[in-house]
Amino acid sequence: MISPLFGFPGGEGIFDNPLWSILFYLPILLFFFYGQKIQSWMMLNEVSRSLNRLKGMKERTRNETVSYVKNVLKPESDPVERIDQFLEYFTIMPVETDPSGVMSKIEHIMLIRDERMREEIKALGPKADAVQISTAENMLEATTIMNLIFKIVRHFYIMGKRTSSIFVLAQLQMIMPMILQEAEALVSAVDTFKQAQPLGDGIGAIVAAKFMLENEKKPIARDTVYSQSEYNGRSLYLIKAEGPGGNVGQPGLAVEKLVSDMGVKVNTIIMVDAALKLEGEKTGEIAEGIGAAIGGIGVDRFKIEETATKHGIPLYAIVIKQSIIEAISVMRKEIAETTDRVVKRVQRIIDERTKEGDKVLIVGVGNSFGVGQ
Repeated sequence: MISPLFGFPGGEGIFDNPLWSILFYLPILLFFFYGQKIQSWMMLNEVSRSLNRLKGMKERTRNETVSYVKNVLKPESDPVERIDQFLEYFTIMPVETDPSGVMSKIEHIMLIRDERMREEIKALGPKADAVQISTAENMLEATTIMNLIFKIVRHFYIMGKRTSSIFVLAQLQMIMPMILQEAEALVSAVDTFKQAQPLGDGIGAIVAAKFMLENEKKPIARDTVYSQSEYNGRSLYLIKAEGPGGNVGQPGLAVEKLVSDMGVKVNTIIMVDAALKLEGEKTGEIAEGIGAAIGGIGVDRFKIEETATKHGIPLYAIVIKQSIIEAISVMRKEIAETTDRVVKRVQRIIDERTKEGDKVLIVGVGNSFGVGQ
């Protein structure tokens, strides 16, 4: 029996026909000589589509920010040019070769940066209230990050296209899904900021606010308040960012002032914050640990750790798991419903790890958008 792949009835082989030989060998030769170029073209095509998506997201966040400034802050002149200039604003971190004192340098630079942004927004809307200024500040920051992400991706796309480097394109293609996920989170964040609704990241602030109810609140640091309460014979000191504006405050400086400057002899510090979940973990899962549960560039974490170490204060942490999109989007039901359970966890730690007469400091970390006190 003659195989239909390699021969025909009558004894004629498939390769005896020149047309079949060309059809068989041509793809092999094309792949051998042009396989990398074909692969590069396919990668460029895929990255190009993703880049166009990023461009659309960038334009959307920019337009939303411009619209909010125009319609809410009501500047006297057209703010478009000034907003576009601010999108290119950058911050140069201090030299870290000599680590001595680097945290104070970083804090100084970041304070100047934040004040500059706030003053720019106040100049655009001199009659706007604190919440409106805070909203515009958060929207502008998200738009600036979105603009930077687009420019970096575009840079490597053009570099890979110009050099035809499959290695550059392959790396960009592999990380593009994660980049798009972060970009989508920023777009969602801008919508949330515009509505001034609580973020997933604000769960720590909500827990602290629960303990603060019906107690006097006093400022202790920039955009940060503290309060005092009682629980089972313990004195509670509570710290959170001042709401309902979109602030994260200075919890590190607040802890340092309370313990070192005000002389409160704290026996235990409990910190509550949101934490990025791993794939497969459920949104709203609660986990306990040891240490300073706080993100950011490290200034506040450094101050809290230094204060706790200097005074020998135990640091306990409770985190609520969520994705990056959930952290900067409108707070989901699964996250909001953890509030009472987290409060009970905090109370259990107080009951088990402290005794009557002790002073316990509870720090609710997170953005206070839509979260009062």
